[in-house]
Amino acid sequence: MTTIEIAGTAPSTTRLRITPRGRRVLAGIAALPAVAALGFGILSGGGALATMDAPAPPGTFETVTVSAGESLWGIAEEVAPQADPRDVIDAIVRLNALESSNLAAGQRLSIPLEYVAGH
Repeated sequence: MTTIEIAGTAPSTTRLRITPRGRRVLAGIAALPAVAALGFGILSGGGALATMDAPAPPGTFETVTVSAGESLWGIAEEVAPQADPRDVIDAIVRLNALESSNLAAGQRLSIPLEYVAGH
């Protein structure tokens, strides 16, 4: 039996050889997204955590207890009839660090003294 060789064809068993330096470079490139994500998380300072703002000092607010069916708008009109309810609501939300305007009966809210009637 005779074998026929075709000129110009390369053997089909080529292997990729990576040097130790090449392996380090490849590992560094593969790890880059993880390092970038970790760095971003560290530099953002845990933004999902509660803020480190100091609490309001005692004596700068009064506390009210929410009754069933009360809303922030109603409380704002009740405690500061002379002020724009939107401003009062904004101050209450910031002081109490409320995530939404939903209130529960029995919930205690701090009201800034600047809006309390009689002060």
